[in-house]
Amino acid sequence: MWDVTRTVKHHIELMEHFDFKEPAELFVGGGRMSGRFPMFYRRFATGAEAIRYAIELQSSEKLMATVVEVDAARFDSAAIRCLYDCDAYPLPRQSAS
Repeated sequence: MWDVTRTVKHHIELMEHFDFKEPAELFVGGGRMSGRFPMFYRRFATGAEAIRYAIELQSSEKLMATVVEVDAARFDSAAIRCLYDCDAYPLPRQSAS
């Protein structure tokens, strides 16, 4: 069973220790969606840039199959969204249309 309290605590800890300036790798694909689009890999100079790419430049379907890796730690779509929404995120966010 999914434990909401545990998940929220995990994301709070994640935001407190995430270094947006570290280099990052972004992986998209695999699982059920692998037939819809091929596996994709891209390296970014900073974690902030990888997060921006994942949130602002991908479809929500691709975001669900995205993992960002920073300093050997992997972050799924929910963690990527939390990092993008947190106050510490250093880049300007895309304005809602």
